[in-house]
Amino acid sequence: MPVTPIPERSALIEDVVRREWDMMTAVVSDGRSLCQERPGTFRAMREMSHSVLSRDTLASYLGDLRNAEAEGRNLVTEKYARMEGLIPPVSECPLIPRVVAIESAWMKELCDAYPLTFHAAAGTFARYESCELETYSDTTLTLLYRDVLAARETGRNLVRERYESLFEKLGQGTLAEVEARAHEKTATPA
Repeated sequence: MPVTPIPERSALIEDVVRREWDMMTAVVSDGRSLCQERPGTFRAMREMSHSVLSRDTLASYLGDLRNAEAEGRNLVTEKYARMEGLIPPVSECPLIPRVVAIESAWMKELCDAYPLTFHAAAGTFARYESCELETYSDTTLTLLYRDVLAARETGRNLVRERYESLFEKLGQGTLAEVEARAHEKTATPA
């Protein structure tokens, strides 16, 4: 059987985010979530989340989404149900806490460097990350862990890179510029 080439990263991200959006809009809850009301924000945040992943990891996660669709599962529903403690763990892969620990350390670096920009994110970051990773297959988690380790070994901070990408895409400038504007808003008049 011939090997299908992996599409470019941008095409992979676009397909992944489209499938995630389809799952998000199908989430049944007591009311529509803010994410469901703002598709542009959802898209920007999800593109940001995937922007630092390798093509192999993205392709594997796309496969996870396709498999979930074929099985009638909604990975977004599962993630939020886990965050709310409504269902037991979807996965207990030992790589999840490893990835979360590394990414949480990266988030702490951002919180320390840009406290006004990231003060609210610190408290929920690890829980959100863990619940999302539970919806990934073991294959995708293995590839993600490889991406995270490779980044750490070369001194990269993938959480920082994600937010730099997001703020740039939103036209808000660098992290330093976003923090400076937040500081200006909190400064008291003399």
